Amino acid sequence: MKTKVDGFVIAILVAILIAYLYPSLGSKQSDFPLDLIGTIGISLIFFFYGLKLSPEKIKSGLKNWRLHLLVQLTTFLIFPLIIIACKPLLNTEDSQTLWLSFLFLAALPSTVSSSVVMVSIAKGNIPAAIFNASISGLIGIIITPLWIGMFLNQTATDYNLKSIYISLISQILLPVILGLLLQKYWGKFAIQYKNQLTLFDKSIILLIIYKSFAESFEEDIFSSVSLTDLLILSTVVIILFYLVFFTTGFISKKLDFNTEDRITAQFCGTKKSLVHGTVFAEILFPSTMSIGLILLPLMIFHAAQIFIVSIIATRLAKRESVAEESVQIAE
Repeated sequence: MKTKVDGFVIAILVAILIAYLYPSLGSKQSDFPLDLIGTIGISLIFFFYGLKLSPEKIKSGLKNWRLHLLVQLTTFLIFPLIIIACKPLLNTEDSQTLWLSFLFLAALPSTVSSSVVMVSIAKGNIPAAIFNASISGLIGIIITPLWIGMFLNQTATDYNLKSIYISLISQILLPVILGLLLQKYWGKFAIQYKNQLTLFDKSIILLIIYKSFAESFEEDIFSSVSLTDLLILSTVVIILFYLVFFTTGFISKKLDFNTEDRITAQFCGTKKSLVHGTVFAEILFPSTMSIGLILLPLMIFHAAQIFIVSIIATRLAKRESVAEESVQIAE
């Protein structure tokens, strides 16, 4: 079975390579207004996000509340608690920073587009996937800073939850609300040009990734991260993914979910949004911390989740096709 390589993952690697070769443009000393471009781009991303949200679909999606509750609890409670349980195992200052980057990964909301696409391929509950992926981003604006604030407060004196929420509201929530208000007028535009808007989203994310890694390379942050460390990080990320995936599947069976709902719970509950991650990292963490290092586990997880879930989704789709053929033969 051939698995298509995700183009965005390749683009991320290219952005990191450019940051390594040409870090000066994205450094803190650069005169190029990457911060301003990023800030405007972030607001536009979430404005378009609001345009694409359908209030009718959100309302109709509220019916399957047990599935929604499991997905959101997995995303914002089970995921972070797994990472918190590992905290006593790490004692050094460097390992604490790495642990915080994993907590940040665990506290992020789910993806929207890839969750829905994968659920669709696997023939899961698509309306529930759309509802959970959409609402997850809004919940994350409130929950993610709370999780990070519980632990970052201990090491960062300039962590101000009030100012962080003001930034999140002004840069993210207000554009989403504005998009929702204009959805009736411009919603068709957002649907018609969704591919172009997705390209815009990814371009802004790549810009933020370039800037974050350029600063980290300029300050030689990654000098202590070896190839062995990257392999260990990747292994831990994959273990984390499967741990949450199988835990969600176990709970789904205990709740007697049908196959479609179980697929949606596992696919949406295990996904983490790189879009929200790159945006939140710029707002939540103080300038004294390396955003590149904070984003490293998230980017490894992003690549891993696309690869693993695409394989699982393809296998589930094949099994469904075999079942349909069997029914047709029987008839």
